[in-house]
Amino acid sequence: MDLLKKRILEDGTVLPGNVLKVDNFLNHQVDAKLMDQIGAEFARLFKDEGVTKVVTVESSGIAPALTTAIHMGVPLIFARKHKSLTLTDNLYTASVYSYTKQVSNDISIDKRFLKPNDRILIIDDFLANGQAVQGLLEIAKLANVKVEGVGIVIEKSFQKGHTMIEKSGVRLESLARVASLDNQKVTFVD
Repeated sequence: MDLLKKRILEDGTVLPGNVLKVDNFLNHQVDAKLMDQIGAEFARLFKDEGVTKVVTVESSGIAPALTTAIHMGVPLIFARKHKSLTLTDNLYTASVYSYTKQVSNDISIDKRFLKPNDRILIIDDFLANGQAVQGLLEIAKLANVKVEGVGIVIEKSFQKGHTMIEKSGVRLESLARVASLDNQKVTFVD
């Protein structure tokens, strides 16, 4: 997606530790028009897969997942990181480690929202080491639902997440693939 790549180059900041900060348009302040275009692109890419639900992890994946769900005409489910008083039983749960936050979280989805006949599309803002996607794949397995694909807004292709998803046999579509963040410069995969 050329528009997304242009925005990353113009507004992204490379931080130490191979961190790409895009919080001014993707995962803190959200550019709604760009998110709509991202959702339309994921809907186009996965239009023939029979997706019945879009699934993500709170909170940064919600914006692109919501616009994707709108364009596909299906519900969005987000796995919660924090349990509330109303979300305590009857859950599918997996553990996810965040490298950027240096913390593990249990993510959970209420069993009422995933049924064996569902065909899900996983959407997330970033793919680096693949922990969030791995957690959602574990939940999908527990729920006995078919994963039709994984859509990623920005993939850091030099980290292990891409290979992990490929090995799982699940289709992966990333809108912007970063080959390197060396010398505080974003270089894309050709």
